[in-house]
Amino acid sequence: MEDILQSEESQRFFSLIHMLQRSAMMHLGLIPDEAGMIHFNMGEAKAAIDVLDTLESRTKGNLDEVEETMLRGLISELKMLFVHAPERQQEIEAEMKRQEALKETFTTPETAPSDTLIDDEEE
Repeated sequence: MEDILQSEESQRFFSLIHMLQRSAMMHLGLIPDEAGMIHFNMGEAKAAIDVLDTLESRTKGNLDEVEETMLRGLISELKMLFVHAPERQQEIEAEMKRQEALKETFTTPETAPSDTLIDDEEE
């Protein structure tokens, strides 16, 4: 990216953009936080995307074509990810429940849910 962003000012501007992008992605459950946890906070994700939208509109005419294209593409991608975040959250939560049930099967087999494969009493 540094090859594209020639000036130091441009690099600093996109460093700010990158921080907002990471914040949005973390709150959309796409990247873990510092502790390795996945979060879904749609309000925080939307706030970061809204700030990026504001930066795009306020810098219109002050960015070169490559910078403008990069910023517009990044915002567009984040908006698409935002729309699909609730589905991803449901999938992750369902998988976590499945893993918890599986863990319970191995840690407390006497009370864990189980399936009957062969019923000796049917004979």
